[in-house]
Amino acid sequence: MLPAISLGLWHNFGSVDDYSEAERMILHAFDRGITHFDLANNYGPVPGSAETNFGRILRDNLSAHRDELFLSSKAGHQMWEGPYGDGSSRKNLMASIDQSLRRTGLEYFDVFYSHRYDGVTPIEETMQALIDIVRQGKALYVGISKYPPEKQRLAYKILRDAHVPCLLSQYKYNLQVRYPESRIIPAAAEEGSGFVAFSPLNQGLLTDKYFSGTIPAGSRAARPEGFLQPAHVTAHVVASAKRLNEIAKRRGQSLSQMALAWLLRDQRVTSVIVGARSVAQLDSSLSALNNLKFSADELTAIDNMTSSFLQQSPKTPE
Repeated sequence: MLPAISLGLWHNFGSVDDYSEAERMILHAFDRGITHFDLANNYGPVPGSAETNFGRILRDNLSAHRDELFLSSKAGHQMWEGPYGDGSSRKNLMASIDQSLRRTGLEYFDVFYSHRYDGVTPIEETMQALIDIVRQGKALYVGISKYPPEKQRLAYKILRDAHVPCLLSQYKYNLQVRYPESRIIPAAAEEGSGFVAFSPLNQGLLTDKYFSGTIPAGSRAARPEGFLQPAHVTAHVVASAKRLNEIAKRRGQSLSQMALAWLLRDQRVTSVIVGARSVAQLDSSLSALNNLKFSADELTAIDNMTSSFLQQSPKTPE
């Protein structure tokens, strides 16, 4: 029971960003019906600052509406020095959720994710930590993010057997990153886990901002602290976006709006997490909800234009 479009705080809500604009975006999102806000312990920069800022905004403006909100956070990426400040161990997850609760000022998260499978920690250990987090009252539900298919199914089984089922599965999914279609989304649907898509605009590559072939000042690829780098803005990716833009124009949408609508056409997609740099940009994303229907010809044309991305894994770190 999440809004079709949720607001993610991965970028633009950290200590290096304009706090007043962050506050305006969060309050405007709530006024527009967005009740799901997605965080992680390492969101910033600096890591942790997005949670701190969100906690302040919540305390100053939305504390009376806590029971209307669905708030998520995650742990699993590098957060502090030493062997326990990274990865998916019980030690990391237990310390991380306590730190995240302090930063946000929350008594509990609605859902807490294992942010990634780290390739080292046994799945059983990570899932037991999530189970105990729910039983300790620190989160109402748990989820997984970016787990490979075989580990995804094992995680589901362990959680289900403990009667703490995986509520949500969060993966990068968009018109240019389509690998979840083959195994990830079907597995989530079969197990009754909601599917949440992040990076629906491929960090801005599914907009018109890179059509000129240059990196605009202020864009995500131009920011030194960001994950999207100029090397990711390839001729192939830009050409794909330009072709898709022609379909969007015929639909009376921007490319970004069509990209969001395309994700939401699939009933297995529970919610799409958008980022925002301004209130106007957030409103533009929400306008995608005005046209979610696609003709069979449109879907075929889109598939033909993005066929080269069907089995590709994400090219940028998350």
